[in-house]
Amino acid sequence: MWNIADIFKSSESEEEVEGEEALMYLARRYKGLTVNACAHAIFFCRLLHAFRPNRTEKAFPPSLVDNSGLKIGIIGGGRLGKQLAKALLALSCSSTSTPCCSIRISTRRPESLAELQEQGVGCLYDNAQLVAWADVVFLCCLPSHVLTVCSAIRAAVRKPCLVYSLVTAVPLRRLKQLLSYSAIMRPQYQCGGKEPSNEWKTKGTVTAALQDPAVVQATCPCSSQGTIRVNTKWLVAVFYAALNSSMWQRLPHQKALQLLNDLCFPEHCPICAEGKTCCPRFVCESFVSKTFASSMTQEETFPWFDLTAAQLRESPFSQLLEGSESVRSHLARLYQGAFGDWSTEPRGLVSTSTSLTSAAVEPGVTEDHRTSLSTTASEMSSEDLEETTDSDSKSS
Repeated sequence: MWNIADIFKSSESEEEVEGEEALMYLARRYKGLTVNACAHAIFFCRLLHAFRPNRTEKAFPPSLVDNSGLKIGIIGGGRLGKQLAKALLALSCSSTSTPCCSIRISTRRPESLAELQEQGVGCLYDNAQLVAWADVVFLCCLPSHVLTVCSAIRAAVRKPCLVYSLVTAVPLRRLKQLLSYSAIMRPQYQCGGKEPSNEWKTKGTVTAALQDPAVVQATCPCSSQGTIRVNTKWLVAVFYAALNSSMWQRLPHQKALQLLNDLCFPEHCPICAEGKTCCPRFVCESFVSKTFASSMTQEETFPWFDLTAAQLRESPFSQLLEGSESVRSHLARLYQGAFGDWSTEPRGLVSTSTSLTSAAVEPGVTEDHRTSLSTTASEMSSEDLEETTDSDSKSS
């Protein structure tokens, strides 16, 4: 005769297995989201650093030359904030003759970050002071703390500082409203229906995972192969943010374009060599409307772009990305190179007389003093620009 207790033991055993599998699934998904968020933050910071002036370039006024590197602030010293700081230290701010960034974290318990302080990270508890100092500020706080944090930093945040939100469930338009500021980025992540694989190296650290080329490839924003994907408009905002940096440094738009072209479409490009084709080139119309581009003088800078609008609506660059597989392939190569051997040689700006081909252009998203050629902040906020509920629920 069998014991009825055996039935309950069997049922409990099956529930334990199912519970363990569910926890492992959540662990893989969390790790994947963290790896993606850190990878994209590293790429973004390295691209911004590539636009910073150095003493080898005569194109920049001496007052703008700064060898201290990109100043990165992180608000929130929890798990995500610490993981991001460690990844940036290891993969973006590696020790060279000129550090490419310096990092500070604002958290309620600075004393709990002793390990990071030993590595040179400044730890404090003053969000406004951090924002006033930083070139880029990553929001890594809890959603319930966003209102308090934004209230504290609203008066301190100003151009050219960029706010990069990794906070779940707080939409971009809400952040813009809370901060009264348009230079905000917020990546949105979508998890595919298939089971998250071990491509994210669940048992290792985020930094170790991003030293694996296969993991880096899985995080590439130009690829659709990963189980976790970032929205395309994030990549669009990355490049408009780089142009904002060039504008703030008073770099003429033709030189800014050449710098972008040198980074994205280098000489002896293996992609074009294999296909025996010429590399594409960015032109003014890649980022602004034909009307606006035709009004720009050779020495004029790009306008200051509204990054929130660039993520919420179509722009010339978003249309170019969508329509050009060649551009996407080159940007994928640039992205993967950010975790390997990006050139550390002095960046030379090639002649602006180089022949530039045309690109797909439509009316763009710009903020400029010429209101007839730009879209004002009030006009943008009045439009019905909705983020999808599905994307928000799956974002990080």
